[in-house]
Amino acid sequence: MTKRRFAFIFARGGSKGVPNKNIKLLAGKPLIGYAIETALACGVFEDVIVSTDSSEIAKVAREFGASVPFTRPAELATDTASEWEAWRHAIRFVNDTSGPFDTFVSLPATSPFRNVSDVKSCIEMFDANTQTDIVITGKRADRSPYFNMVRMDTDGYAHVVIPPKDHLTRRQDAPQVYDITTVAYVTRPNFVLHAENVWRGNVRMFEIPAERAMDIDTEHDFFVAQCLATAMPGIHLS
Repeated sequence: MTKRRFAFIFARGGSKGVPNKNIKLLAGKPLIGYAIETALACGVFEDVIVSTDSSEIAKVAREFGASVPFTRPAELATDTASEWEAWRHAIRFVNDTSGPFDTFVSLPATSPFRNVSDVKSCIEMFDANTQTDIVITGKRADRSPYFNMVRMDTDGYAHVVIPPKDHLTRRQDAPQVYDITTVAYVTRPNFVLHAENVWRGNVRMFEIPAERAMDIDTEHDFFVAQCLATAMPGIHLS
């Protein structure tokens, strides 16, 4: 039996770090357009749904081929609102209007350099093990809490965040750690509805190469993304 999979893009209108971030032009294309195009190109989703409180974002999303079947409630679109609750709202809407589905995939608009292969690989990882509750994505971290990340004590002295058992003289000898990215989240709708957060279940991580793992959160991020998008046109559809 074919699994019912839905892709969701959560894009509220009140971004402060980068005003109008989700529809700001990146190499001539609204940022959210990259996520929509990648989701549609995957060819595995019954629908690609954008959850937003903004009529401007909704208009752009529809122009790129996504569905915007509801307006996100204002209380789920504030600076302090929980993304998890926005996920739950979207899941309940689909359950109520289209019936239960098998796989929920969130593709944040802030990660424009993900590609089709990244998304499909995350889905394959999720499908391969029934004990997995959610698949997240990550990239190899540039800094290590075992080697070159420090905390300050009350006297103002610096200490390695996680003191290693053995003395380390090279970062390469420290345990490998990863930065979580926003490339994709793959899970079951019921896990989101019944768990308190991502870490309440069995979590697997799919590794993303650094060049496709960027998460746009600040104006500096957007500037860097502009440079990369110009240098790597079409990377998200590879």
